Amino acid sequence: MGLFRWWSFSQWGLVLRLLTHATLRPIAAAAVSLLFSFGHCAASQRTPAPLPAPPASRQVTDETGRTIRVPLSIHRIVSLAPNLTETIYALGLQDQLVGDTDYCDFPPEAQQKPKVGGAKNPSLEAIVALHPDLVLVTKNLNRLETVQALEEIGIPSYATDPPNVNAIISSTKRLADLLGASPSGELIADNLRRTLANLQHRVTSLPPRRVLFIIWIEPLISIGKDTFIADALRYAGAVSVVDSSQNWPQVNLEEVVRLQPEFLVFVESHLGASPHNADTLPDLPGWRLLNAVRNHRYVTISDAINRPAPRLVSALEDLARQLHPEVFSEKQLSGSGQPALAPASPPTAKSLLWLDGACANVKEPTCAD
Repeated sequence: MGLFRWWSFSQWGLVLRLLTHATLRPIAAAAVSLLFSFGHCAASQRTPAPLPAPPASRQVTDETGRTIRVPLSIHRIVSLAPNLTETIYALGLQDQLVGDTDYCDFPPEAQQKPKVGGAKNPSLEAIVALHPDLVLVTKNLNRLETVQALEEIGIPSYATDPPNVNAIISSTKRLADLLGASPSGELIADNLRRTLANLQHRVTSLPPRRVLFIIWIEPLISIGKDTFIADALRYAGAVSVVDSSQNWPQVNLEEVVRLQPEFLVFVESHLGASPHNADTLPDLPGWRLLNAVRNHRYVTISDAINRPAPRLVSALEDLARQLHPEVFSEKQLSGSGQPALAPASPPTAKSLLWLDGACANVKEPTCAD
């Protein structure tokens, strides 16, 4: 004890520093290790989990020239046009159609599909809620703003744009290829071409009937020479008397009287809001000046003529039979020797029908959006 008692203050300080340093070194090391452990855990919690790989996709070009990417397998489709809905059903892909517009009414089963609103202003929220792999649009009916909005939220849209009958058939086949239904597309295209060839074979030697194709009565609106309907008429042995570069021109009745069409072509209305029928036409100002009205030379056909879809060809066949019954005589007789085709029923005169265009620019309650 005496030895320790006589140590100087400097010697005791050195001993204390050595003891303190030796004691705290493992504590400090443990603290540093613990801090690194906490930091590592925190860092691992902040690191997001890897995102799932995007579904396999492919690049395609639609009929407007847009390049888009679509899934390799398309299982959920939204249609924003009645003609596209019809085409999907024709291809047998109705189970993949998860939504369409308020005006998609053929076949009748299409009316039971979830609706996303009108073709012009569909609800983006309703479309998103259906989780589509692809939205189908058509250039002359749907708006560019809709396509752009879908692109912004990451939903691909494929646009069709068939300007004539042959293009409608080709468009149907391309759509079948896109949706994985190539065999159905080939079969439909072959059948349509065969039917059209048969029609042309029957009527090609006959002078075409000069017709007034009526879209709307008041004002009088018909079809332009560059529309798919004008192109379709020639397959049925007909030609429109209206020669206009506008798609859906408003026509002066005095000019129609001067042209004197042989037949007035009406389309069955599925919208049911017309106050006129064929019987009232002679009572409307100026209409009785038409020979076709005085002689009741009316033709009524299915509204399929207004939609660029496979069903269009059946409407053309019906039109050809009514305009040129003489070349269908072998199919007009039933077993009893009576005409199998009933006379045309009185047409609905003021009949705005679904156009794959702009509703003929007529602002009426029956205008499809």
